[in-house]
Amino acid sequence: MDTATHITMGVAVGGLATIDPAVQQDPQLFQAVLIGAIVGSHAPDFDTIFKIKDNATYIRHHRGASHSPIAVLLWSFLVSGAMFLFYPEVSYLHLWLWVLFSVFLHVFVDIFNAYGTQALKPFVNKWIAVGFINTFDPLIFILYIAGILAWLLGADPRYTFGIVFFVVFLYYIKRYMDKREIVKLMQDYFDDVENVITQPTIRHNIWRVAIVTKDKFYVARSENGHVEIKDQFDRKPLPDTTEMNAALQDKNVKAFINFSPVYRYEIDRFDDYTEIRFIDLRYRAKDRYPFVAVVTLDKFYNIITSYTGWVYSEDKLQKKLEPLT
Repeated sequence: MDTATHITMGVAVGGLATIDPAVQQDPQLFQAVLIGAIVGSHAPDFDTIFKIKDNATYIRHHRGASHSPIAVLLWSFLVSGAMFLFYPEVSYLHLWLWVLFSVFLHVFVDIFNAYGTQALKPFVNKWIAVGFINTFDPLIFILYIAGILAWLLGADPRYTFGIVFFVVFLYYIKRYMDKREIVKLMQDYFDDVENVITQPTIRHNIWRVAIVTKDKFYVARSENGHVEIKDQFDRKPLPDTTEMNAALQDKNVKAFINFSPVYRYEIDRFDDYTEIRFIDLRYRAKDRYPFVAVVTLDKFYNIITSYTGWVYSEDKLQKKLEPLT
């Protein structure tokens, strides 16, 4: 989820924590839990600091080890421990349990969008992305905001956020059923379907869909249950050539392939260099596919320059590559 939703969810957890008699009866513990829940609900995303280095590092590590089971425990101890320094008289066990819940909830809800997480790392080194909740879902955000406003106006936080979380839970079920309907439609329409990757948009009734069959990639848009095929591409395996093997050693390409579950490639050969482009098919927008990895090789297959990230025009992509040449 986005930062704003994670933070409002943390406030909601802090309010819900008043169902715990220890929290309800101790104002100091309540303050510690509320602040700890807000910080804990965002803590796994502190790994955005990797973006300072470069996109490849960010893409490879964001929502990676920081969202693993081991990290969830570490974040909970770090955040609750820091809070305990300021509130040494409170019950540490109750403080830690509520912070742990807020950190766990952050990782859990991230699983349901198209970006996903490596939530089972290091036990399973793969991205888990269920793909039926948008990274920013207006309805979920509004529900949390409504709960917070009701609390500020005097509503009992136990019942208020109990209701909010229950409605959010029902909404997740509804969105899961929406996804199942789209997947079934694609499986019935196409032969030899191997995978259907869904990406809900910020608009509740519109979804982006990528379909992988035995021989083709299809890119579709679903609106109000009507599916329109936007693009189709031949599904070609990566060639076992010197130039492709050289490209696959580049850190930007490695990060892209590690992250993307469905992509195609293009090879353009020029007089003095070869450009290999990898294109993620999940993020079609305005007739473009903005998430790419590009690597250029000289005639001896040495890497000249490379880039990975979101780029919405060819001019901007070339500008990002130029300073590296």
